[in-house]
Amino acid sequence: MSLTLKTGVEALPGVGPARAKALARLGLTTVGELLGYYPRDYEDRRKSASIASAPADVPVCLTLMVAEPPRLSRIRKGLELVKVRLVDDTGSLTATFFNQAYLKDALRTGETYVCFGRVEGEGARRQMTNPVCERMDKVRFTGRILPVYSLTHGVSNNLLAGLTLRCVEECAGQVEESLPHDLRQAHQLAEAEFAVRNVHFPADEDALAVARRRLIFEELFYLTCGMALLRTRRDKAAGLPFERFPEEDFLNLLPFSLTGAQRRVIGEMTADLCSGSPMNRLVQGDVGSGKTMLAAYGAWLAAKNGYQCALMAPTELLAEQHYRSLAPLLEQAGMRVGLLTGAVKGKARKTVYAAMGRGELDLIIGTHALLSEGVAFARLGLVVTDEQHRFGVGQRAALSAKANGTPHVLVMSATPIPRTLALIIYGDLDVSVVDELPPGRSPVETYVVGEDKRQRMYNFVRKLVGEGRQAYMVCPAVEEGDGEDQEPGGPVPLKAAVTYAETLRTQVFPDLRVGLVHGKMKSKEKDAVMTAFAAGELDVLVSTTVIEVGVDVPNAALMIVENADRFGLSQLHQLRGRVGRGKHQSYCVLVTATRSQDSRERLRVLSKTNDGFKIAEEDLRLRGPGDFFGSRQHGLPQLGIADLAGDMRVLKEAQTAAEELLRADPGLTEPEHAGLLARVKRLFAEQGDVFN
Repeated sequence: MSLTLKTGVEALPGVGPARAKALARLGLTTVGELLGYYPRDYEDRRKSASIASAPADVPVCLTLMVAEPPRLSRIRKGLELVKVRLVDDTGSLTATFFNQAYLKDALRTGETYVCFGRVEGEGARRQMTNPVCERMDKVRFTGRILPVYSLTHGVSNNLLAGLTLRCVEECAGQVEESLPHDLRQAHQLAEAEFAVRNVHFPADEDALAVARRRLIFEELFYLTCGMALLRTRRDKAAGLPFERFPEEDFLNLLPFSLTGAQRRVIGEMTADLCSGSPMNRLVQGDVGSGKTMLAAYGAWLAAKNGYQCALMAPTELLAEQHYRSLAPLLEQAGMRVGLLTGAVKGKARKTVYAAMGRGELDLIIGTHALLSEGVAFARLGLVVTDEQHRFGVGQRAALSAKANGTPHVLVMSATPIPRTLALIIYGDLDVSVVDELPPGRSPVETYVVGEDKRQRMYNFVRKLVGEGRQAYMVCPAVEEGDGEDQEPGGPVPLKAAVTYAETLRTQVFPDLRVGLVHGKMKSKEKDAVMTAFAAGELDVLVSTTVIEVGVDVPNAALMIVENADRFGLSQLHQLRGRVGRGKHQSYCVLVTATRSQDSRERLRVLSKTNDGFKIAEEDLRLRGPGDFFGSRQHGLPQLGIADLAGDMRVLKEAQTAAEELLRADPGLTEPEHAGLLARVKRLFAEQGDVFN
């Protein structure tokens, strides 16, 4: 059958239900999505050599014959080796394959293969580790520049490159050209078909550079257009004009003084709220910088003006924590505070609904339960979302839609984002930064350690627990096999929370109370474990990153992150922010088995600074924006190829081009811009009806 961009992946050869499911985890369900899934790297497989002439440590292609039957040996549970002797006219070498038992039968004696990899050792001791082998008569990827994709369990690079090659050959010409012809000429951009072909299977380095520039430009151009359209809509809307009230009246409610940064942001919020236009402000600040007090001020000013405020948190635990800290504070000012989460059921839920609808609650704190159908407000004037990256623009809009006019919006985030990036991601928001911690918070001491220090680390856990403290131990995977990592010299096993917790309970800390929490558990189970930990009923909590946005546990003084090299710096900084919230000196230990100097150097950034913005800048420089535009960051259009740190020049060019186009056609309503508008809408598709 002939393929189209809409053809499902299961129509491709070799894709059955299991592979289709695995591909779906990468968001790949159609041919069009495969073509839009760009490589993260490339391997140059055009250099060839013989065994005798192969350079040390430079990957090359060798044409080799299997000299004798491969041998399979099982070293221990989870580690199998296949060894085979390969020869050519100039000598022989031993190839070793880790955890690829199928090669014992796949590599046949007497057959010739093209093997790609590094050759190590001298003379009779020449060897290769995990080379990629293709049978001489079935070569697809040797002799060309090969794309390297981000993968998931059950999808190999070979499979993905093979499927994409078929789709490129049959369907690259079907990719729609959405950039206007004049724009392409003005900025010297390649056509869509050329870009798609050469981003996956480039003819050479120059063709790849031309293809990438076109795709990066168009992605940043669509993003800029989309954000500009959102901002235009907002600027046209009339806001609810609040009156000013003396700030001192609010400050007198607090049992402590605010920092200079908090007072500055209160000034910025007041100016917005009283301007007659809707406030759309993002408040960024490190964990513990006191953003919640800014939400309290907004709720107080809304109540003073006769309006209600809704505060939406990403988890029930966080919503309850906000309720416990804000209700006693604001009730002093005569405000009525309610809580609405999934746990509030039956009669209690109906009572909250009724009180909201009659205007008897001034501040309603809740989870996405606030978006439920039965929720109605009497006079909703301010919407506050905590941890913005957990909510989409669409969810923000859905809550705002429950107001009679256009409510004010305050977005709080503890994920520090470099200003260059914040202006793009939150192009529809004004940005405030709380860059000062309240007095009395001592920095968390951070250490990077290797596997050889494991016993000392366990002794340290025991020492702190003996002093009455608690510890978090974070793993990158839930169960074994959730993510494999290959390093030169063999696989690095990822710590899986489920098995690690069992090992700690039975072998390492049989006398301590060890709990477990991960994303595959039901919400109720997760909350029960977190509540037990917060109440001091557990000494050690083994978890995945679900604790990244969590409940305050002032008694937790140690954060251990296993396979720390697998996390972004900003995410590690978020995790570290879970400790150091009480009066005790706190510690963060980053454990890594990586041999990569770069990875270790990256982790050392955290041991040198506690400044989230410096860390975010460094993360952006080292990794590109993957950490900020990761698939978990709901509400941000997913960028496929642009790197906002490395592509700043293209970004400025794309922004200028977008501004010029929107000046001429502010709503992109001209017929020749229909394709462009469709692409912008598609980029923002996850945000629901933001453009309708």
